Amino acid sequence: MKTKPKNFIEQIIEEDLKAGLPKSELKFRFPPEPNGYLHVGHTKAIGLNFGLGKKYGASVNLRFDDTNPTKEDQEYVDAIKRDISWLGYKWDKECYSSDYFDQLYQWALLLIKDNKAYVDSQPSELIAKQKGTPTEPGVDSPYRKRTAQENIELFIAMKDGKFKAGEHVLRAKIDMKHSNMLMRDPLMYRIIHSSHHRTGNKWCIYPMYDWTHGESDYIEQISHSLCSLEFKPHRELYDWFKKHVFKYSNLKYQLKPKQREFARLNLSYTIMSKRKLLTLVEKGFVNGWDDPRMPTISGLRRRGYTPTAINKFVNTIGVAKRDNIIDVSLLEFCVREDLNKTANRVMAVTDPIKLIISNYKDDKTEWLEAENNPENPRTGKRKIPFSKVLYIEREDFKEEATGKYFRLAINKEVRLKNAYIIKAESCKKDSNGTINEVLCTYDPLSLSGSGTEESMRKVKGTLHWVSANHAKEVEVREYDRLFSHPSPDTQDESFISFLNPKSLKIKTAHIEPSVYDSNDFIHYQFQRLGYFCVDPDSTTNRIIFNKTVGLRDGWAKTKESPQVNISQPKPKKAIELIKKLGKKFTNLPSEKQQKAKEEIQSLAHEVEYQEISALFNTALKKTGTRIAVLIALKELLKKGEHKTDEAKAFIKKASEDKNELLKSEAQDLV
Repeated sequence: MKTKPKNFIEQIIEEDLKAGLPKSELKFRFPPEPNGYLHVGHTKAIGLNFGLGKKYGASVNLRFDDTNPTKEDQEYVDAIKRDISWLGYKWDKECYSSDYFDQLYQWALLLIKDNKAYVDSQPSELIAKQKGTPTEPGVDSPYRKRTAQENIELFIAMKDGKFKAGEHVLRAKIDMKHSNMLMRDPLMYRIIHSSHHRTGNKWCIYPMYDWTHGESDYIEQISHSLCSLEFKPHRELYDWFKKHVFKYSNLKYQLKPKQREFARLNLSYTIMSKRKLLTLVEKGFVNGWDDPRMPTISGLRRRGYTPTAINKFVNTIGVAKRDNIIDVSLLEFCVREDLNKTANRVMAVTDPIKLIISNYKDDKTEWLEAENNPENPRTGKRKIPFSKVLYIEREDFKEEATGKYFRLAINKEVRLKNAYIIKAESCKKDSNGTINEVLCTYDPLSLSGSGTEESMRKVKGTLHWVSANHAKEVEVREYDRLFSHPSPDTQDESFISFLNPKSLKIKTAHIEPSVYDSNDFIHYQFQRLGYFCVDPDSTTNRIIFNKTVGLRDGWAKTKESPQVNISQPKPKKAIELIKKLGKKFTNLPSEKQQKAKEEIQSLAHEVEYQEISALFNTALKKTGTRIAVLIALKELLKKGEHKTDEAKAFIKKASEDKNELLKSEAQDLV
């Protein structure tokens, strides 16, 4: 079995272990803010951190970053814990940033004493203006030169509630001319007179994220603090705080955490902002955080998505270093693949038309046998009733049909699933011309599985059905994508304008009696229709089914977009183009070699480190490919990639080669 290559986070961890970090000191954390429900975007961070914990036998903390009492609530804490448990993960310790408020406060006083922090008394608008721009340096606050004693007294008074919100803030004293604007005296504390869901009214000053995040990691002795890419510019500030706090507590907390960043999960047709998801809830566009149209984990669970499918999706997309948008159809594929194996098959009719078998006895009922799941024979078989009057889908009958229509039509035959071959003879219509009954005959010797010659006859269409006298009415909620635009959050218009008005259709369906006593969240495949699960709003008198996903991706056929020529070849991946350029590199004249080199350097910014590292074992005779790998590797190292032992060995071997071009490229990296 081929070993899955390590992602770049795993490579960093392996390098740290080789450099002397004891494996016993590996520790990770998942740090959500309890200001909303977790969404599908969080599953990547959850899977990464808990997956690393499992791989290395390391503990993983669940830490709630509860530093803003105006937006946080115990409801969100409970929902987050429920969602993570449902995904199948167990945390080592349940922690809260608020547990560390006393320690953070004491460290802040020490920073003030060491002239590394000060109280600023300017309005927030002026502070923001003085920060400057990426191309212009900031301006020092007039309060930056306050004495340590004055700052300590003011900070204590802030803590004691003697000032209004906005009167003062505590700022780190770093460098207002720093090229990284986050290092321009960032805020550490602000005044908020609100009750906290855990600490009550004990505090009226609350630490900012950048101050809390790293120091919470330090207190918990997290070895690798993994964040999404938007926090990469914050790493410098993370390290600055860590460096100064370490001096105060290095005997108690000896391990210095390391922050590293990975690309967040973005899905097409999906909003990932908790603030915007909250807007959908508060303005009634959806029916709560667990509305099956919502991308929240609670919403996905209610819709019928499974932990297995979600975790498979997370593993499939992997861990990347560049942001991109994943097609939501990949997630839907993973759900389909899982439910195909696990969901029992049943028959339900969502838009019924009556089918009367004229040559079947009025008072006769047969109990026919049907497989529960052909993918899993252990699920056994069930009995389904068959009678004179049935329901079929309205779209499965046409009075007149073309040769390509393989369903039921006058004088045409179809097979009823698990039952008989029937032939439509006529139909009845109401005063509006709408067909409300189809009259047909059946072949009594054609029962599926009976082994008769008639049963072996081939007909092109097979329809699902239910017995009208035995079927039970159920409510079916057919959900579609909540947004009609693949990138609703990146357009000039408000994301609200892209809400899909057809994202929910409620129907009354007729279903076979075998599902009458189903429990909440039980999955079924409604044959020929899709996968459905029982909604928790169901009662003993009325079962509600949510449509999880169709049997195939029907969205691509209906969405409005320019048509694409499917025969058009897909553009080659950057790594393939690099290999192609390398293959002919040594045969090119010098000026074309330079052009090829520039092309490889450009392409290197589109590849992942593991794609390059997979070529470190290229055969020695493939000199051109090895040259291309060195050129690309050089670009990746410039971007901050670590030079692994495998890379060092590859470079060393190239530097000792007889080919001068290869040696020259390698020498630059030795």
